[in-house]
Amino acid sequence: MDTSSPAALVNAQMLNMFVGRRVRTVVQVQHNEGGVLVGQSTDGHQLCVKSAMDVPVSHFMEVYGIAENSQTIRAEVCTDFGPNFDPKVFDELCKLASGRFKHLFL
Repeated sequence: MDTSSPAALVNAQMLNMFVGRRVRTVVQVQHNEGGVLVGQSTDGHQLCVKSAMDVPVSHFMEVYGIAENSQTIRAEVCTDFGPNFDPKVFDELCKLASGRFKHLFL
């Protein structure tokens, strides 16, 4: 595993704390608008993903990339998690990673 460039686990609410840094999140794909994928984050907010791979609508996708602002990520790597993913589990993991256990994830 490459640890030279760690990525913070974030949901949409946390994204603004990591602008300009590498992040990792999960979105449920809603639609694609001219090369920018629009998805719903695990905490229910809308996020835009630039340079995302083409993933079917309603599928969950993990995004690894740079947070450009509080609503946009420039993707470096995307992984299709399919339609069966529990977003609540990832959202709880984000909360743990930013709280008591942040030294393990950052």
